[in-house]
Order: sequence, then C-alpha cells, then structure tokens
Amino acid sequence: MNFLEDALKIKQDLIKWRRKFHKHPELSFEEWKTSQIIKDFLKSEGIIYKEYARTGIVATIYGNGKKTVALRGDMDALPITDLKACDYSSKEICRMHACGHDAHMAMVMGAIKIINKNKDKLNGNVKFIFEPAEEDTGGALLMINDGCLSNPNVDAVVGLHVSEWIDSGKIGIKKDIVNVSSNPFKIIIEGKGGHGASPQNTVDPIFIACQIIVAIQGIITRELPPTVPSVISIGEIKAGSSVNIIPDKCEISGIIRTLKNEHRQFIKERLTEIGEGIANIFRAKATFNIIDGYPALKNDSKIIDIVEKAAEKIVGKENIISLRDPLMTVESFAYFAEKVPSAFYFLGIRNEKRGIVHPAHSSLFDIDEDALVYGTAVHLRAVFDLLDELT
Repeated sequence: MNFLEDALKIKQDLIKWRRKFHKHPELSFEEWKTSQIIKDFLKSEGIIYKEYARTGIVATIYGNGKKTVALRGDMDALPITDLKACDYSSKEICRMHACGHDAHMAMVMGAIKIINKNKDKLNGNVKFIFEPAEEDTGGALLMINDGCLSNPNVDAVVGLHVSEWIDSGKIGIKKDIVNVSSNPFKIIIEGKGGHGASPQNTVDPIFIACQIIVAIQGIITRELPPTVPSVISIGEIKAGSSVNIIPDKCEISGIIRTLKNEHRQFIKERLTEIGEGIANIFRAKATFNIIDGYPALKNDSKIIDIVEKAAEKIVGKENIISLRDPLMTVESFAYFAEKVPSAFYFLGIRNEKRGIVHPAHSSLFDIDEDALVYGTAVHLRAVFDLLDELT
C-alpha cells in the first residue's frame, strides 16, 4: 500500500475538516459541536463508536488479529482571539485552535477513512481516540478511567503534535522523555493588614510573598543538578485593594515543571518548607495547595523506533529530525503513555514562504496544510507496521 498516495487523494477532505474545526473552536469539555462533526463522519463511514468523558469519542475498526493499536487526536481549543485574515479564521469570540488540535483531529479522520477501506489488510484492530480537554485538566485520564483502553485492550498508542519550529514535510522524533511533568500550585500568605503609613503595626503578606518568590528559585539554581532541566514559574500574585493599605492576605500561583519524578517530589517538599519557614520568620502563616498535574511523557523505545521507521518510509530518512532536548511544556498524552507502550512524534507545519511561522498559543498561529497529508500517511504506516510487528 502507498499511504502517501492514499493521503494525497483525500487532501481536500483533510483541509475541509481542519478548516471546519478551525472556524468553530470550542474550549475544554465544551466540544459539543466538534464531537458531533466527528460522530456524523463516523456514522457516514459505518464505524462503531462510544462516548467518553462527556465530549470524547472512541471509534474502533476491527481487522484480522488480536492486537490493537490506537491513534489519538485532541479536540479542544484555547481562549485566544484569532487575528488571522483568512476565510477559515475563527468565527467564535475569544476561541481559537491556536495549538493545532483541529489538524490533529482531521488527520485521525483521514486515517479512519483510509483504514476503513483497507480493514481486510489489518493484522489486528485500530482504535481512534478523540480526547477532550487536553489544554485543561487532561481528558485522557478521564477516558482511561472510563475504560477507553479496554474492550479490546490497547497494545500501543500513537499520537502527534504539529510543530511550528519544524519545516513542513519533516518529522521530529524524540526518544525517551518528550515532555515534562507539571505541578500547579498556590501559596496563601496570611498576615495582618493596616495603614500603609504604619507598616510596623502590620505583618505585610506582599513583602513576605516577595521573599518566598525569590527564595524558591534557589531550589532550581542551588539544590538541583544544572544538567537536568526543572522550572518554577510564578504566574499570578493577588493582593490588596488600594495603594495605601497593607492587605491581610496575598496569594501566589505558579507551576513546577520537572523531568524526573524524584525532582518533582523534592521541589514539592522544598517549596513547602521554604514557604513555611519564611512566613514563620515574619510572623505570618502560609498554606499550600500543590496539584499533581500531567506526568512526564516518555516514549516507549520499541514503539517509537517502529514509528520512526514508518515515518522514514513516508518522508525519507533525510527528513527525520532527531530532537535532543525534552520540551518543558506538558502533554496529556502522557497519561496514555503511563498505561500502554506509546509513541508521540512531531509533524512539521512551518512554511516561511507562506508566512506560517507564528508560535502555538498565539493569535496568528496557522499551519501549512500540505503537512496534513504527511501526518495522515505516517499515522497509517505506523498503525499497519505496529500491528505487523506486535502480532
């Protein structure tokens, strides 16, 4: 089978689906119209599906064999205003597919269409997972808890993410750790408010918050090895109502990003110890809420090798980019990778000649739609090769 030729034949469908999603983006767990578009497509193809996690969908095509491989596409958009001047720009207020999930869904749909015509050649089954809320709480975990990886049991999962820093026509492969883990946190400092002219009669929570913010950066620079990336970022400070009033309370919100689980646990402990210690020194009280967010995403060595070879068959070995460093962003595909051997790769969508250079999560983000063909073809080749090699 020539999967690149097959994908080229449905290129206009891929573009049409992607643009339809792009025009009408929906936020996490609000993907009702998006879900309906996918369900209508599956019905037209005569494919059985089940609903998970409110708006999520899992469709299954049964072939000849007991092994099952899954393809995943995420569904949600971001609360960003689309500033592109094109006919497919978002029609929804402060809603935009600024991370490429519209393309992810379109490519999975393309894989469904082609696999459905060739299911007699499958050495097993294929599940297609449409995941809601990747940008929010991670619909993957809810879908897994609801049983999306069983009946039939999934033996491997493959996913991709479009990449604006890789040229269209190229594929990025990262071995081992791909994305880091995350721990959003909030620190509430309770002091004693009063008049700004008499700070000696107060316990200033803003001053204490500043000391904590500076001190916790020392965890990264002085308590962890510089060869292993970790980040503590403060994104919000909330306090006060007037320039001449020292408030009673200050809230600090941020996020921890770590590559290794031992560093993740260490930072959580030290964040609390340092915060409590500084608050106590200045006669204040500090409380902490540290959330276990997405785990680190680690590619299975066997599965990613098969996917890399599949990609070479589509775009050529010269167009495979080996990525050295993990991304400090998070990815809910990590939940699938925790449960099942998995591979996550990157599809280049950058095209400087067409002005497609803007970063994800920005109001001018776009993709080179020629890349949809390559992503679909790699998905197809990977699925068939995995079923052949896992059988």
